[in-house]
Amino acid sequence: MAKLRRSLIALAMVLALASVASLSAAEQSKPSQDKVAVVNGSVITRADFDRELMYAQERLSGTGMQLDSAQLTQLKKNVLEQLIERELLYQESQKKGIKVDQGAINEQWRTLKNRFPSEEDFSNTLKKMNLSEKAVKSQFKRNMAVQEFIGKEFAEKITVSDKEIKAYYDSNPAVFKQPEQVRASHILISVDPKGGPSRKAEALKKITNIRQKLQKGEDFSALAKKFSQCPSSAQGGDLGYFTRGQMVKPFEEAAFALKSGEVSNIVETRFGYHLIKVTDKKPESIISYKDVKDRLGQYLKEKKVQKEASLYVQKVKGKAKIERFLAEEK
Repeated sequence: MAKLRRSLIALAMVLALASVASLSAAEQSKPSQDKVAVVNGSVITRADFDRELMYAQERLSGTGMQLDSAQLTQLKKNVLEQLIERELLYQESQKKGIKVDQGAINEQWRTLKNRFPSEEDFSNTLKKMNLSEKAVKSQFKRNMAVQEFIGKEFAEKITVSDKEIKAYYDSNPAVFKQPEQVRASHILISVDPKGGPSRKAEALKKITNIRQKLQKGEDFSALAKKFSQCPSSAQGGDLGYFTRGQMVKPFEEAAFALKSGEVSNIVETRFGYHLIKVTDKKPESIISYKDVKDRLGQYLKEKKVQKEASLYVQKVKGKAKIERFLAEEK
């Protein structure tokens, strides 16, 4: 289910990047409940709006944010304006005569399919979203046209100097802080919350016996592979590096209190009983300018491009004929 949910989000995200498709004159005559806006005669459909809204809600729910009715209303308005602006950008790309290679569209289609566990999962997802291969490829075509238009009109003309990159780096030290990190391995004996005191006592006995083996000099990694009931057992219990706030509190406190090479006493969390071994520690540090320069330069360029494209689309928007129907909803 988790894989399928991620796939649904992935598909929504891909489609959300594309402008909505125009409808024929006959389709434009349908009642307003089938469309949310008309932009210079091109319809933005209710189906496209609903998919975009779904993606926006998924992104927010992923951050733990819960929307009240006023916030949801505002989100709907924002989504509609984004769709209108994408449609305007697509129209501008067509005025510039931008064409998209069919081979590139087919390659994006194959990439999308490969994100799904199977052909059946992919087909079922398209059905649930009321999408056909033709419709998705049309979205890809429009999206790629907009990307090429933005690239030619803005990205190719915008540069970021070394001086600008260094100035941003020096002015925003907090952005480049790398918090303290710990690399740890653990051995977990899980406890079923519904198992009762006897199961808990049995788990405690198991972890105690493992701890005794460690005290006698047996290898932590080998014991983790043999006894740990965590998926990390395949890697000898290795959890990689983590910072504060990424693990449950009792586990975090024990791990950060240990020195590199030390093994904890038995630690209890809601998952069960753990033995933790810290294998490395990295103090808080600042990412060096050299290491971040290229990525930072790209980030600053993207910000400039977004700003210029936004200013451009607002000018186009002011001259466009736009009808909105969302406000009519009760």
